[in-house]
Amino acid sequence: MAQQQEDEMEYVADDNEMAEVEDDMYFRGRVFGDSESESDDDDEYDSMENRMTDTSAAEARKGKDIQGIPWDRLSISREKYRQTRLEQYKNYENIPQSGEQSEKECTPTHRGGKYYDFWQNTRSVKSTILHFQLRNLVWATSKHDAYLVSSYSIIHWSSLNSKRSEILNVSGHVAPCEKHPGSLLEGFTQTQISTLAVRDKLLIAGGFQGELICKYVDRPGVSFCSRTTYDDNAITNAVEIYDHPSGAVHFMASNNDCGVRDFDMERFQLSKHFSFSWPVNHTSLSPDGKLVVIVGDNPEGILVDSQTGKTVKPLCGHLDYSFASAWHPDGRIFATGNQDKTCRVWDVRNLSKSVTVLKGNLGAIRSIRFTSDGRFMAMAEPADFVHVYDAQSGFEKEQEIDFFGEISGVSFSPDTESLFVGVWDRTYGSLLQYNRRRNYMYLDCM
Repeated sequence: MAQQQEDEMEYVADDNEMAEVEDDMYFRGRVFGDSESESDDDDEYDSMENRMTDTSAAEARKGKDIQGIPWDRLSISREKYRQTRLEQYKNYENIPQSGEQSEKECTPTHRGGKYYDFWQNTRSVKSTILHFQLRNLVWATSKHDAYLVSSYSIIHWSSLNSKRSEILNVSGHVAPCEKHPGSLLEGFTQTQISTLAVRDKLLIAGGFQGELICKYVDRPGVSFCSRTTYDDNAITNAVEIYDHPSGAVHFMASNNDCGVRDFDMERFQLSKHFSFSWPVNHTSLSPDGKLVVIVGDNPEGILVDSQTGKTVKPLCGHLDYSFASAWHPDGRIFATGNQDKTCRVWDVRNLSKSVTVLKGNLGAIRSIRFTSDGRFMAMAEPADFVHVYDAQSGFEKEQEIDFFGEISGVSFSPDTESLFVGVWDRTYGSLLQYNRRRNYMYLDCM
């Protein structure tokens, strides 16, 4: 991820985002990165107010907009505003016209799939984005539990009892309460969270200055703090938690200093450090732990050996910088997402070209997730659209989830039953939940 100038950040905030709706005007630009710090009384008041504007599946079936947008009071219809967004949304490109040039390779898909049904939209939790290119800020640990970044806080949301709780606040001073070799005991102050990963009970937050904060959500305090680098260009772009063949839990951090670092969370130590020739925006480890997909500020990605960091094969096809990658659980298929508005699906048995090229509607593909059973793949654009593909059909069929707002992240629950989508907006910021559609034929018969 190239370092962005402040005016570029404002450009994205002003032109591409929704704002407070008024009766006589609609969806102007809004403030970038509104603060979510509130008093307990304000939290309680907002919780009551937001619950009144939350939307359930039953209400949506009766015609209520899933985001609670009062279209009947506006001077424009939902359909007309959707068309306006499609025509006016500005996709950010590092390489000009990459989106237009990539269209000729895209594979047509059959829309209309029904894989996940809308279940709930809650405005009690509002996810935020600090860097417009980094959208891995929502993680599900069960079909009822999701974690997301809200300004300087990491919030846990339980859809089972509709309660939010603050897990970590980094607006002040954060320091580890455990002593481990290599841990930065002095900690950090006012960390700007750029990326997040949560798996089981382990939470890892990455920061704009190379910070890494590790916390177990079932323990008080922070376990480990580290700064990957003191370079000026030090932002932590992505983090992936995985199980090492030894049985220990590891995580891999992708950094703007062109490095990928692997940490052993059993010993709380850095175990590997690989350097590349361009900033690394995202990495994904294969299910067998042997290969790593590396994508970043280069149109070509690379597949590398996880032990040595040496290139196994370049990944040629994308026309801009990439910010997303993910492996299918079978270990043969993986996908990469790019600012050229495409997601490419690759097969390790033949990397001379991608298997298929999937196209977004508005802009860059900034987040990709597979379900743990390998049946579905979710592909998130920067705003408004999440596409869920049927991987078993060869990615020929898709469900298009359509709403309004910048997307902070998407996450399937480990059991595949839920899909959470973070929506970033001052007024309609929320967390969307979709549940996997099941055909309980015996119940239908009764």
